[in-house]
Order: sequence, then structure tokens, then C-alpha cells
Amino acid sequence: MKLSIGIVGLPNVGKSTLFKLLTQNDVVIANYPFATIDPNVGVVEVPDRRIDQLAALSKSKKKIPAVVEFYDIAGLVKGASEGEGLGNQFLSHIRETQAIVQVVRCFGGSDIIHVEETIDPVRDIAIINGELVAKDRESVSKWMGKLEGEARTGDKTKIKELELAKKVATTLEAGDPAYFCDAETVAHPAIKSLNLLTAKTPIYLLNGTEADVTDALKEKIQALRAHYLVMDLSAAPDLTPLVTKAYEVLGLISFFTTGEDETRAWTIVNGWKAPQAAGAIHTDFESKFIRAEVIFWEDLITAGGWTQAKQKGKLRLEGKDYSMKDGDVIVVRHG
Repeated sequence: MKLSIGIVGLPNVGKSTLFKLLTQNDVVIANYPFATIDPNVGVVEVPDRRIDQLAALSKSKKKIPAVVEFYDIAGLVKGASEGEGLGNQFLSHIRETQAIVQVVRCFGGSDIIHVEETIDPVRDIAIINGELVAKDRESVSKWMGKLEGEARTGDKTKIKELELAKKVATTLEAGDPAYFCDAETVAHPAIKSLNLLTAKTPIYLLNGTEADVTDALKEKIQALRAHYLVMDLSAAPDLTPLVTKAYEVLGLISFFTTGEDETRAWTIVNGWKAPQAAGAIHTDFESKFIRAEVIFWEDLITAGGWTQAKQKGKLRLEGKDYSMKDGDVIVVRHG
């Protein structure tokens, strides 16, 4: 599983700066709207000291960390859902991402142009969310039009899907994001297949200092049931907390495989059973799973290796019902 994150926001709020800091790639950063015309895609390694220690223990020839794909698109503006600006053209590039980071300008100063002329983070969030909701309304409306005809045939599946579509449509018509619907609705395969922009719980990256973040802004984000991080992008901050927060929001964890050939981190959903985790390594491993040798990464390091860990009773044999834990190191036994 590869974690993918879309970066959205108004023009000139720090999106391309964030992308460059994340990927260390040279992208166009200019003091005018729409400098980024084509979507930038960057692959970022997930910093993880565990993989370094395990690779050193196993004397691995290769280290393969987990990665995150970041998609940076042109700045969105008011009216983007109706074709204003350039960002609308590229929203399709972030439909299939798992999370959205919305960069919000909190820093002051008049040397960098603000497309809305004044600094107002609460207003800016409302603009971006309004455009994403409007785009989703359009997607759901088209789908409902198709479903209504199919439901009239008496197809129970389509009748159920139409009920779900109406529920999401009602939420969007109220101006709320799709993730405000109950979890069961949002997780339904038919709804997930729409790749709704507002079905992804956003992470707000507040570009500025703690002093720039008002109580009104914090209350706005709380009302949106969302998460935020404060970072001064002009100061080239440590961006590890952003990736960590994305894992937390999406309920993802990492497990490891290690040996002489390679040490590798694997990203899975928290709560996956051992066979599903084995399937992340190789699709055949899930169906042919027998059991797994499991040890917590720190126990393996402390023991000094697999043989020593087994002698100390730290190595466990787990079956198909075992729920994977963050930091597990496994060897899969399969048919």
C-alpha cells in the first residue's frame, strides 16, 4: 500500500514551497497566482529510524522505506468548481489520493500577493472547502441521475446505492463535506468508487507561527472535525510530523521484513490480520498463508538477531487471526 496525499489551497499560500521542502525537487515558485500549471508529483521516503537499525542488524544490502506520494496542483480560487482559475483542471489528479493537506496562509506581510487581498485564514478555508463540496455535488448529482433510472427496474443494489447517494447529496447541499456522513456510508464501496474530494478527512497545514493562529481558526477546524499542524514554511521546518499525522489520520501502521538482501517497511491499515499483511508482501501469500513468525522490532534489536531472539523466547508463531501491530517484524510461512 502506498500513501498518497493531495496538496490544495489558494494561490500563493505556500503549497509549492511545501512540495519543494518535502521532495527537494525544483518546482516553480513565483509571486503570482497559477505559477504551478501542471500537477507536480513527488515521492517522499518516510523517515523511520527503525528501518535503519534493523538494516544494520541484518547487514542488509538494501533499505526500502515506506513512501508517500504528494500531488501539488495549481492554486484553487473562488469559482474553481465552475471553471475559474487553473486549479479546477487538476482536481482529478487528487481524486484518488487517500488524504488532502490544505495549506492555509496565516503569516502576514504585504510582499507576497494574496489572491483575496487580505489575510483571513477562516475565510480561505471556507473558500477551498466550498469549491471541493461544489465539485462533489456535481459528481453525486450525475451519479444519482443514472441511479434513478436503474433503481426503477427494482434492482435492490441500485435502490440501496440511490439511498446512499441521497444521504451524501443532502450533506453536500448543506455545504458540509461528505465525511460528515456516517462512517458506514462513506466506507460503502459505491461511495468510495466516486473518489469524492470531501470524503477524505483533511489535514490543515497552517503556514505561519503559533502566534499567527487565532482561536477563531482553531474553532473553525474543530467544527470541521479535522486535524491541523502549524509550520512556518519559510523556515524550512522538519516535515516528519506531517507524514506522521497522515498515518494517524488514515489509521495506517508499518511492519517490517528484514534479512541480508533487504530490510523493508510495509504500510498497512491498522487492524489488518496477518494474512492481509502477508498479502502486502506478495498477493499469493494471503491465500496461501499458514502462519507467521513475529517479533517486535525493538525486541529483535535488543536480542541481537533472530537466533538469539528465538533462544530468549521473544519470537512468536501467530496464525490467521493475529492483528498486526505497528513495529512488528515478520517472516511469513506459506504454502
